[in-house]
Amino acid sequence: MARLIAARLGQAVLALLGITLLVWALLPLTPGDPAERILLGRGNIQPDPVQVQALRREFGLDRPLHVQYAIWMHNLLQGRLGISYRSRQAVERELAQRLPATLLLAAGGVVVAVLLAFPLAVLAARFENRWPDHLTRLYALMGTSLPSFWLGLLLLDLFAVRLRWTSALARPDLQHLPMPAFVLGLGLSATLARVLRAGLLGELGRRYALMVRARGAGPWRVLLRHALPNAALPSVNILALGVGGLLGGAAITETVFTWPGMGLYIVDAIGARDLPVIQGFAVISAGIFILVNLCADIIAILLDPRLRYQHQVQ
Repeated sequence: MARLIAARLGQAVLALLGITLLVWALLPLTPGDPAERILLGRGNIQPDPVQVQALRREFGLDRPLHVQYAIWMHNLLQGRLGISYRSRQAVERELAQRLPATLLLAAGGVVVAVLLAFPLAVLAARFENRWPDHLTRLYALMGTSLPSFWLGLLLLDLFAVRLRWTSALARPDLQHLPMPAFVLGLGLSATLARVLRAGLLGELGRRYALMVRARGAGPWRVLLRHALPNAALPSVNILALGVGGLLGGAAITETVFTWPGMGLYIVDAIGARDLPVIQGFAVISAGIFILVNLCADIIAILLDPRLRYQHQVQ
């Protein structure tokens, strides 16, 4: 088991290194000059080429690409993500100030997804091909189809504009969390409900479940005590993968609800071509995504002896 966990750790490190190379290599190739964007943002209608060149030299953009990457990786290994072109502040400091708000929103989305998906999946499996099952499948279809920005705007129009139950300008606290967390977690809950329902139905058809039923156990006991623990293991990986989607989708949700997290910050940085901020956000998001999936793999290895057996056979 230790070798299996070590192998997962090695894969995570290699994946993170590959992501840093990909993130750094693609962004400088995008059209537009960051120095010109900054000068335009300062009110210069036609930036002076001399000023553009001086700004490029200040940010190190005039150096060869491999030299820029070496300097960026050296700073990254020391925990530094560079200096923002706009604010002239350390990127890691600005992202760290906004990270708690994004993590709070992502955690709220996960809680919403779990609270919605598990009861619906259990009811769908218990009453297969009856109205709870049909309702769950309809919910799963709608949840994966509705655009988050459209749903967010509808909820804001209803609860903030018409009913005036909340403010359109959200603050990163528990009072303003439910609505953006629901919008963020709806898609994940729909996917999780579909996967868990299929897993429960598959487990209920296995021989051990039929044997338990033959011994006189009721359907709810078989479903909750025997089928659910086995069917929930694949859902752990789906949930871990969904966390990455929540971090990426948080940018849209935070923009709609003006949630002051990393997502809203990165949208402004993309418009200004603030490359250090974009690269830092991508690396942090990828690192969180890899870390969550690594923890999910380790949990699955600890809970499922079949994975350890397969590794030993290989």
